[in-house]
Amino acid sequence: MSNDNNSSNVEDVAKKLASSSLSSKAMAFKPTFNAKAPAFVPRPTAATPVAPAAATAAPAAAPKPMTISIGGSSASSAKATPEPKKTEQEPEKAEATASSSEAKKETPVAQPAAATSAAAAAAAAPEPVDEVLVAEEEMLLDEHFKEHLNIIFIGHVDAGKSTLGGNILFLTGMVDARTMEKYEREAREAGRESWYLSWALDTNQEERSKGKTVECGRASFESTKRRYTILDAPGHKNFVPSMLSGAGQADVGVLVISARRGEFETGFDRGGQTREHAVLAKTAGVRRLIVAINKMDDPTVEWSRQRYDEIKTKLTPFLKAAGYNPRTDLIFLPISGFTGAGVKDRAGSLCPWYTGPSLLETLDDLQAIDRKINGPVRIPISEKFNDMGTIISGKIESGHIKVNQKTFIMPGKIPCEVGAIYGENDIEEQSAVCGDNVRIRLRGVKDDIIQSGFVLSDTRYPSRCARAFNAQLVILDASNIITAGYKAVLHVHMAVEEVVITKLLHKLNKQGQKSRMPPPFVKKNEACIVRIEAKRSVCVERFKDFMQLGRFTLRDEGKTIAIGKVVKLIDTSAASN
Repeated sequence: MSNDNNSSNVEDVAKKLASSSLSSKAMAFKPTFNAKAPAFVPRPTAATPVAPAAATAAPAAAPKPMTISIGGSSASSAKATPEPKKTEQEPEKAEATASSSEAKKETPVAQPAAATSAAAAAAAAPEPVDEVLVAEEEMLLDEHFKEHLNIIFIGHVDAGKSTLGGNILFLTGMVDARTMEKYEREAREAGRESWYLSWALDTNQEERSKGKTVECGRASFESTKRRYTILDAPGHKNFVPSMLSGAGQADVGVLVISARRGEFETGFDRGGQTREHAVLAKTAGVRRLIVAINKMDDPTVEWSRQRYDEIKTKLTPFLKAAGYNPRTDLIFLPISGFTGAGVKDRAGSLCPWYTGPSLLETLDDLQAIDRKINGPVRIPISEKFNDMGTIISGKIESGHIKVNQKTFIMPGKIPCEVGAIYGENDIEEQSAVCGDNVRIRLRGVKDDIIQSGFVLSDTRYPSRCARAFNAQLVILDASNIITAGYKAVLHVHMAVEEVVITKLLHKLNKQGQKSRMPPPFVKKNEACIVRIEAKRSVCVERFKDFMQLGRFTLRDEGKTIAIGKVVKLIDTSAASN
């Protein structure tokens, strides 16, 4: 009997010990699990409400969507929450696991960081907004299914730019034969018979009488693939500011070269506008350049391949030094702007050694340009006038506009509204997209407070303005050294402002490395970082944000002194201190 009593007592003690160990392990496990649980509680729903503390903890635990990487997130999550090894569990651990599994039914399980971050990113992504933007972009592309390309004709005076542009308008049907016959008759009476084609672009009497383009002419034509706007830049050195205003609106440049003996050498030698125009076009954002070697029908040339190769050999190294890639950015072709050979149709038997495409075929075959259709609206104003209301004109550099859209004119944050939009040939449109050159009728603003160089922008993301900014400069042509206090004229998009270089911050070596100490001066062919200040606020952006509003030219005494790009905008209050 005593043995039976002893065995029963031992069994009772063992049961008590087992129960006490299980309860202690369970109590030790629960606080650890519950401490993690609030960070992984899902978003509240009507069926499962969540405590405020858990709701506030969830966003803090979600990582930034842009920093998620497949390899890094999985490795970090493995370290943060390692998975338990699959081993045989003891009875006590098995019961503890069973109790925790019941708790899991009530409280969600902690998941790896990669899964939660992906879920948080998916939840935070504004899917309806993206769908609206995509649908809107598709609708705009359907309305403007033909890409719009702005072409600028540049080159030395008398290279034949206006004649080439007028012949293109005639060959594409934009100017009819009767109008061209009228121009030819009037030019013959004025003793300028060979100039009649240029009169399609040179519209005022001064330009027609002197045979020189003064202002940047504008016309449009259309092919089966694209819509084009021609910008006819003046070739004389006195009218370089007008050339810059046109280059600021161009996508592609056509460098017109006269193949006539003596004319090419005059334009390409020092002081000729061929060099300056090519550099300024690159600075203004013209990435592709078609070199049209004109006047190949001249008696001194007669479609000579030797003359063509001579001009090409001299131009290529210079254009390469200006920043153009000879393989991807330059296209050479022989043409005759007066007769039209090689312009719309190929020269054929006139030039048997050239088998490439014509000028218009080359334009149609150019690669499409990436446009920011849904970006912030940026329209630098090139001109303004009053015609039963305020009308401005300019190229849409970013975004798109619609009739009745609310806008700002910067600087000054002047509120206004788009009343009407006029495209090529003054045809009224309901919308216009990035790349279009348009006229806009504005409501709620008078024309006397608008100036060329102001920027029309949307109300949500207005254009940035500054009186001072840091810029990276390359000195092209300076007769003397440049020090702090140097004054020049700033040309940025359509704006022209007098500025002062107030500080020389760094000098850059050929590898682009900055000097530790500010240099006392800089000279020709050197690069530097400077502080530039204007008398009033100017609409500029950092080059990396908006290239077209962040590149500029400095001119002085009728010469291009430097080219540069904006790297940092300085607050005027901080700059004054």
